[in-house]
Amino acid sequence: FDGSLLGDAPGTFKSTEARGPKFKDMKFTLQVAPEDCTGCGTCVYVCPATSKEEPEKKAINLSYQPPLREQERENFSFFLGIPEFDRNALNVSTVRESQLLRPLFEFSGACAGCGETAYVKLMSQLFGDRAVIANATGCSSIYGGNLPTTPYTFDDNGRGPAWNNSLFEDAAEFGYGFRLTADKQTEHARELLELLSGDLDDGLVSAILEADQSSEEGIAAQRDRVEKVLAALKGIDRPEARLLESVADYFVKRSVWILGGDGWAYDIGYGGLDHVLAQGRDVNVLVLDTEVYSNTGGQCSKATPLGAVAKFAFSGKPLPKKDLAMLAMTYGNIYVARIALGADYNQAVKAFVEAESFDGPSVIIAYSHCIAHGINMREGLGEQVKAVQSGYWPLVRFDPRLSDQGKNPLQLDSKPPTITFEDYAYGEIRFKTLTLSMPEHAKKLLELGQKEVTSRWRIYEQLAQLHCADEE
Repeated sequence: FDGSLLGDAPGTFKSTEARGPKFKDMKFTLQVAPEDCTGCGTCVYVCPATSKEEPEKKAINLSYQPPLREQERENFSFFLGIPEFDRNALNVSTVRESQLLRPLFEFSGACAGCGETAYVKLMSQLFGDRAVIANATGCSSIYGGNLPTTPYTFDDNGRGPAWNNSLFEDAAEFGYGFRLTADKQTEHARELLELLSGDLDDGLVSAILEADQSSEEGIAAQRDRVEKVLAALKGIDRPEARLLESVADYFVKRSVWILGGDGWAYDIGYGGLDHVLAQGRDVNVLVLDTEVYSNTGGQCSKATPLGAVAKFAFSGKPLPKKDLAMLAMTYGNIYVARIALGADYNQAVKAFVEAESFDGPSVIIAYSHCIAHGINMREGLGEQVKAVQSGYWPLVRFDPRLSDQGKNPLQLDSKPPTITFEDYAYGEIRFKTLTLSMPEHAKKLLELGQKEVTSRWRIYEQLAQLHCADEE
């Protein structure tokens, strides 16, 4: 933000010089909401900046709240009045600049340190001003619609996500209905615009019908055109003009998201999800994979890994985790990504941007650490790192558009394993607890788990190394 805005800032308000050519002569502030911070400590854990004089100190640190509450409440209030950075001037496909976008998902009430909410927050930053969300029942619907409040909000223009919740079994179909509706309304709007073209500026009509909305600038330009059309329609006394006024907003690209956990996507709602993905329509699916039915206390799901203890798998799950990413990739025309925010921020942001820009079905499967895993939630993103380093959670992006260029659509974004499955698994109670009650059985399952991890990694590695016919 412009440093001149600090003229009326409280005396304790903190800022520093912003870095980068795009932000020359500007200020940067990272402000905490003192009365909404859950104290989970995740931000401190992941902060990469430490003091040279005091290595235990970071750029952000936990402090006792009561003595700071009043001054930080004042600071936060001032912070909220600072204008948002122009999103049209940002490269949202980068980690650094995407995080200057205002989140339209905030103060969710999820478990402190929840692994799911960071992905929802990121989605809301990138696409929230035009997102239509179908949320399957589960943790994400509880903290996403904890009425009478909601964590979903709107920007200074009054734009924000449109959200609704459906059941486990039909959430995908529910979201598919959003897509069909938006497409039909857009088609209707185009027909009406063409009928009224003789009463409107030819250049404006052509620009709306041929608009490129693949970027933030393109979407902003289309919104400006729609405002001009709406203004012009007020002077046209025809029934078609009144109808167009009601659907003109559909000229602006809608971003349809189907959101839920693994209990929905892998299990109860998988049939519907598979059916929707097979239709080839432009829907985006975000699977918040905690590997158990988190909302009902940690029941075993088809996403639960081999050897993990969960409700209804008290002696450790004897079978491997279902590979939803591999199943989706077999269609060949679906964008698929497997991400873990803690392991690779850049890959996660890139996957979201690519998925949303893909004109067809997309699935993002996001590793979401959970309190049911029996971990220190402060260090949840560190668990994501170990999951990737062990080879248990390969980071992949499958983009069918690369096939059109004669390239392998599968990109393996993580490196070969550098630690064992045991190094990852036995840092979590869901795996470790079995060594206390059934040590010999635990040892056997650990061996099978390592075998499964190695086998699955090799499959992805081999697929990523395949050469397409047109590749050099």
